[in-house]
Amino acid sequence: MMYGTSAAEDGRRSPDEDHRMPMFRIKICGATTIDDARLIAAAGADAVGFNFYPGSKRHVTVEQAREMDAALPSHLIRVGVFVNSPAADIRTTVEAVGLDAIQLHGDEPPEFLLELARTVATPMIRAFRLGPEGTMPIGRYLHRCAELACPLRMILIDGYRPGSYGGTGMTFDWKLLKDFSREGITPLILAGGLTPENVAEAIETARPAAVDVAGGVESSPGRKDQRLVRAFVAAARLAFGTDFR
Repeated sequence: MMYGTSAAEDGRRSPDEDHRMPMFRIKICGATTIDDARLIAAAGADAVGFNFYPGSKRHVTVEQAREMDAALPSHLIRVGVFVNSPAADIRTTVEAVGLDAIQLHGDEPPEFLLELARTVATPMIRAFRLGPEGTMPIGRYLHRCAELACPLRMILIDGYRPGSYGGTGMTFDWKLLKDFSREGITPLILAGGLTPENVAEAIETARPAAVDVAGGVESSPGRKDQRLVRAFVAAARLAFGTDFR
């Protein structure tokens, strides 16, 4: 994919073409090297995450993301992860790397989504951490998004740890997400403590549209393990079954 081009411009199917379908089923997040990015693609994942949050153990620069992007096949969806970044900075990164989706993983209010949508047309994913209040704050947020007609493409629900913006490896009670999955208004991505050993159970229980993993397929923070990546993708594919596209 050429730097700064969109999916339509370089001949790929746009991830936002069909709002009834998730943009992806299996996303491996936190790629930090070209070798790991290639491993993710070869294992059969259909999305890769580049983490632009400086506080993350998997943080990458725009230049590192561009290098990984250039080494990847065109069909793999590139997702940029941001935490409380200004809209202008997100737009600059999207255009420099050629991202297919923006994942907001901080404290961004629904109004920020509208501001961001005025500067960039890239589909947006809003990440939430399932805290002590359960799904109620998420429901309130989504209700406000509906009131404002926020252009929200998918939601991601992650484990919660005070003071952390995700990537903690914390699991939670997947049964809490059944209502969100059943409603099917906005496709749900399940994250938080997923591994090759538990992803099938997680999919069966929560019925998400997609799954997202980082630490569960690493040998050390920011370094993907070939065996774990391949095992995770295979287990997730099998669990999604005929729903996998």
